[in-house]
Amino acid sequence: MEYRGLGHTGTDVSVICLGTMTFGEQNTEMEAFEQMDYALAEGVNFFDTAELYSIPPKGETYGHTEEIIGNWFRTRKNRDKVILASKIAGPGEGWVDHIRGGKTRFTQEHIEAALNASLLRLKTDYIDLYQLHWPERKTNYFGPLGYFPEADSFTPMEEVLEVLAGQVKAGKIRYIGLSNETPWGVMRFLNIAEKLDLPPLVSVQNPYSLLNRSYEVGLAEISWREHCGLLAYSPLGFGVLSGKYLHGNSPAGGRLTLYPDYTRYSNPQAISATQQYVELAHAHDLDPAQMALAYVNTRPFLTSTIIGATNMEQLRSNIGSIEVRLADETLEEIEVIHSRHPNPCP
Repeated sequence: MEYRGLGHTGTDVSVICLGTMTFGEQNTEMEAFEQMDYALAEGVNFFDTAELYSIPPKGETYGHTEEIIGNWFRTRKNRDKVILASKIAGPGEGWVDHIRGGKTRFTQEHIEAALNASLLRLKTDYIDLYQLHWPERKTNYFGPLGYFPEADSFTPMEEVLEVLAGQVKAGKIRYIGLSNETPWGVMRFLNIAEKLDLPPLVSVQNPYSLLNRSYEVGLAEISWREHCGLLAYSPLGFGVLSGKYLHGNSPAGGRLTLYPDYTRYSNPQAISATQQYVELAHAHDLDPAQMALAYVNTRPFLTSTIIGATNMEQLRSNIGSIEVRLADETLEEIEVIHSRHPNPCP
């Protein structure tokens, strides 16, 4: 396994991070335990979760993933072996009404309520990295590009950072991160933290893959210069880049088979790009999923790649991507495909 520094914290995290959002929905607790045991044995010391999980979000499974991780900590007695990341949900009336009525604000009341509930479920006294899952602001997270101004209101960023700093001082969290953020949002938080001498942001968890390299525009430079690295989620585009959904295939147990409304990575442009990436992988005797992950793993602005799996074969392959080295020729051909299909799934 390889490790990189989490900002300027002095904490090193594995370049492969275990994503856990399937725990409690697509994976049973027993299967989740097997995944966590294997990942830790392979040197993966970084796990990511959220109060929102399991996915897809619904009241019946809200918090189940954190509960499973907490049960694993209690059973294995190894909390000190894992750098644990979790998140507070943002507002979302109509689709996360089961979380504080869909009206979460990043105020002291809501942050404390969410954090304390997560700590209880996770059976731990602290979370290493606590992230704002998506902005309160009306902006372009979860897919759409562009910004369309409309009336909105959000908790002042100074207040948000002061509340989070209070939780750091209390020992309930160690570090602070963002997720699904824009360049403006990241820089505002960073500047305010510096101005007020508050704990700095150490990471940004945004989508990044061969099908969505929009992070490279603006955010990549911020990550590099400000030591606020990318935690890349959906590096396989919901599994699409494995090639298993090509030619109309619907493999049993696949996320897009079970949840066909998850169409973010399934438009015609994405299908065409995926076909070409899969063909490129095969031409170089590479597994398509490992090639896609290896590309993400090597980005200089990346701290960690968040992988997810619903079975052990996938997990072994995904973690094994850390051993894959892409030849210069392969990298050049990836850029050729990207030039034909730039960011088909923003």
